[in-house]
Amino acid sequence: MAKGRIVIDVERCKGCELCRDACPQDVLMLSDKFNNKGYRPVFLLEHDNECTGCALCAIACPDACITVYRQVPQRRLHPAQTAV
Repeated sequence: MAKGRIVIDVERCKGCELCRDACPQDVLMLSDKFNNKGYRPVFLLEHDNECTGCALCAIACPDACITVYRQVPQRRLHPAQTAV
């Protein structure tokens, strides 16, 4: 299964929570702290690396505050499939 992580530009985030609604893994939360504009930005919960890097949060974000990094595991080739 793919793993991912996101980086949120907290100073641009307005806390609209559209990304939270879009996240199928439910790993986004509103911060208790405020950014410089007075909004509570969203942050990624880091429990058990449940983010898959699907990027639905970034697509839903109207202010393009989210950058997604996705790691897809490499498939191991069977020895008979390796090139000679």
